[in-house]
Amino acid sequence: MVARILLYSATKGFRHDSIPASIEALKKKGPSINVDFDATEDETWFRDDTLTKYDAVIFLNSCGDVLDDEGIAAFQRYLDNGGNFIGIHCAAATCENAPCVGKSLGAYFDYHPPLQESIVEVIDKSHPSTAALPDKWRVLDEMYNFKSDPRTVGAKVILTADENSYEDPGPRNFDHGSPHPIAWYQERGAGVQPGGTTGRTFFTGLGHSIEIWSDETFLSHVLGGITWTLESGTTKFLNSSAKIGNGGN
Repeated sequence: MVARILLYSATKGFRHDSIPASIEALKKKGPSINVDFDATEDETWFRDDTLTKYDAVIFLNSCGDVLDDEGIAAFQRYLDNGGNFIGIHCAAATCENAPCVGKSLGAYFDYHPPLQESIVEVIDKSHPSTAALPDKWRVLDEMYNFKSDPRTVGAKVILTADENSYEDPGPRNFDHGSPHPIAWYQERGAGVQPGGTTGRTFFTGLGHSIEIWSDETFLSHVLGGITWTLESGTTKFLNSSAKIGNGGN
């Protein structure tokens, strides 16, 4: 069985130059995790007849209000029908006008200190996204700060930033909780409306540079998050009676 995932990397505002490299890396790795990736920056793909084909949607360094009202409504229906969601890095600065996106992300981006080598710590090695990581992982990336604590919507934080390992001049205007969250998951995505079928969500704040998308340790982190998300059983990837998903077609 092969899952089908939509990569959405549209931007309004800051644009990461790593987007092409990230798309290439994920498509190259797709066969290793039984996934076909489609990539677009066309917001009209966020319509019922298109989204229903996908087992998961990834916001891949997307930024700004990149969905129109019809697209937000379609994405809400996708989530309510069991759709899975993954956010990577600048995804946390996407569609702040859409509660279904914010709740699925877990928290929105506040600011980041300068790009620098930092240490992130694994606080849950049992998750597929962290199983291959060193307990203390030295990585060149941006240590995002967030406007709220993702734990308040039920997210389980699995990767945290060691704030003593890098310089952050601030100011911090919001409380994202402690220890400092960098990656987390939701077994039951908070963006689903009452009565909906709840899929999984995964978010990582890492993924800024072109170089990191050729780093096998980082890719194991992202691919582990993707494979875990697809195991929700709410799409045709693993559930033939599901309302949405590829189902091997």
